[in-house]
Amino acid sequence: MSKDVEVGGHDHYGAKDYQDPPPSPLFDPEELTKWSFYRAIIAEFIATLLFLYITVLTVIGYKSQVDPAHSTDQCGGVGILGIAWAFGGMIFVLVYCTAGISGGHINPAVTFGLFLARKVTLPRAFMYIVAQCLGAICGCGLVKAFQKTYYHTYGGGANELADGYSKGTGLGAEIIGTFVLVYTVFSATDPKRNARDSHVPVLAPLPIGFAVFMVHLATIPITGTGINPARSFGAAVMYGKEKAWDDQWLFWVGPMIGAAIAAFYHQYVLRAGAVKALGSFRSNA
Repeated sequence: MSKDVEVGGHDHYGAKDYQDPPPSPLFDPEELTKWSFYRAIIAEFIATLLFLYITVLTVIGYKSQVDPAHSTDQCGGVGILGIAWAFGGMIFVLVYCTAGISGGHINPAVTFGLFLARKVTLPRAFMYIVAQCLGAICGCGLVKAFQKTYYHTYGGGANELADGYSKGTGLGAEIIGTFVLVYTVFSATDPKRNARDSHVPVLAPLPIGFAVFMVHLATIPITGTGINPARSFGAAVMYGKEKAWDDQWLFWVGPMIGAAIAAFYHQYVLRAGAVKALGSFRSNA
C-alpha cells in the first residue's frame, strides 16, 4: 500500500509517515454484537430529534412574529439570518456532542456520502438513516404537540419549492448545498489532517456548522433549504399537506446526488484515490 509522507515545516519535527486506515467492510457481523453500535444509533436518533425540535420551532416562531395579522413590524423576529443560525448552531452543538459516539452524522446524506467512501458499513449506514428519520418525525411531533395551532398555521417547518422557481432550480440548489456540507464533513474529519494537526478533531464541528449556516442563507428563499432528507421527511410526515409531499423527492434526490459527488471529489480527486489505485496497479503489473 502506498504511503503519503508528511514533512514538517521545521527540521526538528522530522518526517512523519501517514498511512490511510483500511476501508470499512460492506458488512461486519461482529459489529452487530457490540453495544457501541446500538448506542450510536440511539445517539443519532436523539440528536436528530433535538435538531428538528429547535429548528422547526425557530421557523414557526419567525413566521408568527412577522404575520401581519399579529404584528405590523415586518422586520421583527429572527429573520432568515436567525433561522440559518439556528440550523448551523444546532449542527455545531450536536456534532460536538455526538461525534465521539456515532460520528455525529445527523443527516442521511452525510451517512450516504461516508458509506460511499467506505467509512461506515452498510448495516450501520442503514440503521443511522432509519434512526435519523424517526428522530426527525419525533422532533416535529413534539413541536406539533406543544404548539398545534401555530404548527398548522405556519406550515409546520416543511420544505417546499418556493413560487417562481422551477424544479430543476430547486434540485440544483439541493445538490450544490449538500455538496458544500458533505465536502466540509470530509475535509474536517480527514484522518490525514487529524494525524498532522492535533487541533483539527476538536475544531471539526465548527466548519460543519458554518457550512450549514452558509448554505441556509443561500437556499432558504428557493427550497427552504433541505440538504438533510431526514429534516424534510420528518416535517412532511407531521405536517401532512400535499405540497410538502409533491416536492419531497427534491429533498432526497438532490442531497444524495450532492453527497455522492462530494465523496467522489474528496476521495478520488483531493486524496488522489484514483491515482494511487492506478499506481498500485502499474507496480503489480
